[in-house]
Amino acid sequence: MARAATTADAFNAVAEPRRRQILDLLAGGERPVNDLVAVLGMSQPQVSKHLRVLREVGAVDVREEGRQRLYRVDGRALKPIHDWVKDYERSWTERFERLDVVLEELEQEEESDAGDDQPHSDGDASRG
Repeated sequence: MARAATTADAFNAVAEPRRRQILDLLAGGERPVNDLVAVLGMSQPQVSKHLRVLREVGAVDVREEGRQRLYRVDGRALKPIHDWVKDYERSWTERFERLDVVLEELEQEEESDAGDDQPHSDGDASRG
């Protein structure tokens, strides 16, 4: 039951942290399995299993070069995730913009308060 869910779509496939690590590594360009094994510190069968899941949802492509299989990210399968996150990103951007306004107002208040703490020179200092 759980196995079928992981290969159903990109959301389920990237829910597994190791698969996200693999995608991060492949985002830098093509890599053979042995490179992924070395960087991730996992066994070759484990990495291959994760790559198979990513391939089944279309997030990773493979091509053969001689005896080596080179893997790379196929972003088209990740587009539904991007589209879903995009709405949240818009909300976060709006909130950060509002926070920037509040911080600027606080900064201006601090500068104004700091100016009020300075001694005023109105000519009385010369009297003695």
